[in-house]
Amino acid sequence: MIKRFTMTIILLLAFFESMQAETYIRINIAGYRPADHKMAILFSDQPISGPVEIKNLAGQIVLKGEAIQSNKIGFAPFQYQYFFDFTSLLQIGTFIISTNSNSTLANITIKEDVYNSMPDILLEFMRQQRCGYNPFFDQVCHQHDGRIMDGSIPDSTYIDMTGGWHDAGDQLKYLITGSNATARMIMAYQLFPFTFKDEHNALGQKIRNNMPDVLDEAKWGLDWILKLHPAPDLLIHQVADDRDHTGWKYPYNDPSNYGWGKNSYRVGYAATGKPQGLNKYNSLATGISNLAGRSAAALALGYQVWNAKFDKAFAQTCLKAAEELYAMAKTKPGFQQGNSYGAPYRYNEDTWTDDMEWAAAELYRATRKINYLIDAKKYADMTGELSWIQKDTSAHYQFYPFLNMAHYSLYSLADGETKKKLATYYKNGIEQTIRQRASKNMYQIGSPFIWCSNNLLVDLGLQIYLYEKMTGDKKYRPYLFSLRDWLFGRNPWGTSMFMNIPTNGIYPRDVHTSTYAMTKKEVPGGLVDGPIYYSTYKTQLGLRLTHEDAFAPFQNEYVVYHDDIGDYVTNEPTMDGTACAVMFLACFAK
Repeated sequence: MIKRFTMTIILLLAFFESMQAETYIRINIAGYRPADHKMAILFSDQPISGPVEIKNLAGQIVLKGEAIQSNKIGFAPFQYQYFFDFTSLLQIGTFIISTNSNSTLANITIKEDVYNSMPDILLEFMRQQRCGYNPFFDQVCHQHDGRIMDGSIPDSTYIDMTGGWHDAGDQLKYLITGSNATARMIMAYQLFPFTFKDEHNALGQKIRNNMPDVLDEAKWGLDWILKLHPAPDLLIHQVADDRDHTGWKYPYNDPSNYGWGKNSYRVGYAATGKPQGLNKYNSLATGISNLAGRSAAALALGYQVWNAKFDKAFAQTCLKAAEELYAMAKTKPGFQQGNSYGAPYRYNEDTWTDDMEWAAAELYRATRKINYLIDAKKYADMTGELSWIQKDTSAHYQFYPFLNMAHYSLYSLADGETKKKLATYYKNGIEQTIRQRASKNMYQIGSPFIWCSNNLLVDLGLQIYLYEKMTGDKKYRPYLFSLRDWLFGRNPWGTSMFMNIPTNGIYPRDVHTSTYAMTKKEVPGGLVDGPIYYSTYKTQLGLRLTHEDAFAPFQNEYVVYHDDIGDYVTNEPTMDGTACAVMFLACFAK
């Protein structure tokens, strides 16, 4: 009798547990274009029974089918995981997807122009990151940048280093990231000249000035690069260091002190090609070719655009500086890294031939001097397939930029044999990510979950897009959509990785930035660092969550993400990641 009663209780508990087990549906919450590849992911602690239905807002079923169970890695700790392909749904409108199980409802948006405005939305975050005049605060910050160290002129000499962008949630400024951000926004305009609006002036104020906003933002970067190159043999690569990390602060009232008092002069480090840094965390620098080369590429791109349409005198200034920096880069081959004062974290870039290839290709396009084309092909051979792609982990920003844009830049200038090699470099990298990672997880994500995983993911998506543009080969397009959709909620946490996108969805709110900490105002567009291996997350110094984790049911011992201002590893938006995402999202604009 007791045994029968006990068994009844067990069965009842199991029944109620099955009744209460929730089915979670993960889709791109920002939306799809009609012809996009569309794949939902569903997971639960109980088997999902019955069909998946998509209904219009009138309650009519527009698509019905079975979810396909998957045995691939799903990251989130749920026993049963499924795919549901709704690519065949081509109708324009808003729809609701659900199952017969106890499922969360998810709204699907399908419209042709769903991505048209997004690249410009991301520029709102870039304007908020501006140093000097900041249109978000309507204040001028860091007016005393800066006093030079380690250069060919006396230490502490004042040089105008104002301008540029604050790097991320902090207020340092790096040429490492600023040069790449500048170049990417110019190339975004070159690729998609009709995508970007003109709603702001050069200062970022809401006044039109007959220039696309993406070029206003890029020129902010060009102007700063020119300031960091005040003489033919001098290049400054970093303004401020981790003495900046004094807590949350307004940028125009900065309490950090570099020896000249609070809210005063900040140090600017000259690129010497030798290890730099204070205390025990010196860099491993061997040269300056990465920074001088990438800056030369950005300036040569600036010459091309401004000479063709806007300001020929400014264009000539850019070209002169680009050629000087390229000459400097050749005299000191190697890489310059970020500088640290007292923290073990820095930008660890240790590649440089890709930057020299990029500079040489853009300088050849600007000048038609044959020596640049010869150099570009030489550096392309030296670079080959070099990338983070071959690694499951790497040092912070070791293989930066995360896409060898130079192979695409050189492609249209090259002979047939060289074109074939360049396309193969891209293709082999894409294939490697699919074999090593994407084919093994149900989200088809091919980038590793290291610090700034979203930045790697964006550049992998761009590599797929540019490979298709170079060759016409569209076989990797489903992976391209998988990467985009991950960034917009088709991930274990169901959240967008962009601040305030979509406005009616789940997105990063409690971001690790001084701006949010001080004002509690949300700034649209910033791309946060993104998920990270749990094994890496738990070793980070000074990381403390400040409130209960809303995503706790979806965390696991493999990969984690937190929408928490205390998590500087997964929830800090970065300037350079956002600038690259401007280019990436423009790929989907009409």
